Formats: sequence, structure tokens, C-alpha cells
Amino acid sequence: MADISDDLIKLERFAEEARAQLAGLADEEYRVQWRRWADAAEAFQAAVTAHAAATGQARHEVEMAAKKAVRHGDEDPVD
Repeated sequence: MADISDDLIKLERFAEEARAQLAGLADEEYRVQWRRWADAAEAFQAAVTAHAAATGQARHEVEMAAKKAVRHGDEDPVD
């Protein structure tokens, strides 16, 4: 398993929470929340890329490790 930081976990958790908040929204509320989610997801992806480069790890392994740490044992927030 890849070595990941607490910051990566926090960024992924924030992105997942923003994604979950899309449920039930429509029109302008949906567009505003979608932008929040997209920005959070983009920040997570950039952090994954930087962390992988800094530590010499495979990028996809870092991403999957962070996602697993956030989602391990948790239900999908949308369900």
C-alpha cells in the first residue's frame, strides 16, 4: 500500500462530502455545489500528483490508498 499523508485523506474526504451534497439539488443549487465538488476533487488530484512525485510512488497507488482510507468501512455518503 502507498504511503499517504493526513492531508491527502482530508482532501479526499472533503471532495467526497461535497459530492454527497449534490444529492437532491437542482438547477442553480446543483451547479454551485457541483463547482464546489469539482474544485475539491481537482485539489485532491493535484495533491496526489505532487505527493507521488515527491515520494517516488506510483500516482495511481497513492490515489487508491487515499480513497481506500476515506471509504474503508464507510457507506457511500449518497446512499
